[in-house]
Amino acid sequence: MDHALKAGKGYVVDADIKRYFDTIPHERLLARIAERIADGRVMGLLQQMLQRGVLENRVWVGTETGTPQGGVISPLLANVYLNPLDHLMQQAGHTLVRYADDLVILCATPTEAEAAYGALKAWVAAQGISLHPEKTRIVNMNEAGAGFDFLGYHFEHTRQGRLARWPRRKSMAKLKERLRALTLRANGQSLAVTIMRINRITRGWFGYFKHSNRCTFEALDGWIRGRLRAILRKRAHLKGRGRGRDHQRWTNAFFAEQGYFSLDDAYVQARQSA
Repeated sequence: MDHALKAGKGYVVDADIKRYFDTIPHERLLARIAERIADGRVMGLLQQMLQRGVLENRVWVGTETGTPQGGVISPLLANVYLNPLDHLMQQAGHTLVRYADDLVILCATPTEAEAAYGALKAWVAAQGISLHPEKTRIVNMNEAGAGFDFLGYHFEHTRQGRLARWPRRKSMAKLKERLRALTLRANGQSLAVTIMRINRITRGWFGYFKHSNRCTFEALDGWIRGRLRAILRKRAHLKGRGRGRDHQRWTNAFFAEQGYFSLDDAYVQARQSA
């Protein structure tokens, strides 16, 4: 995506399919799958899975549309249902980037973006689904400050004229919520155990968000170490909130010796390896 945007694809159709996993018509989905699969047993199992129903207020309700959101097969079914859209956009010369129902269309001009938007809107309407009117838009990535979210990342044209990317606010908030629960000042765990539990989360998180700009990891490392210093400050019976001298008392090197997984160091190593 970065290469396409830097190569002049300066307009983005940021699309959001309204309640996609809840609104796919079963009949149309099964018909599309039947174009490739002739085994009646497989088709029967898929139909049973789609129509198994849900429990609402202790009452079992049948389902006539949609796929199980969060189910392991739902992204695959989404790809099957939206596969013709990929071919439509390719034939029209548009650059579509999609994972399941999350998609953006990269365009070189506003005219191309308007055409892609119109084609997308017409296609989804014909498939029994719809675009979210407030969340689907055309973004001019040539303007400083313009940006969009996609697959957990936020892409933005900075005021310095660069294309930057970092975790979207919701992704960062979710991570910090998990880390706060592990770094309460009275958590009752040893520093080594606390760091080990933090590392289990941040290693996996870094594996996905390692393509973010470096400032993301510098800031997050500082935030995590700050919470660890607050724990140590309380255990040292020091009053008040953390102070600047705490950085000298418990240095970054100290936390490295305790096994802390530095996100910034991991970023540097990843860049050197690349």
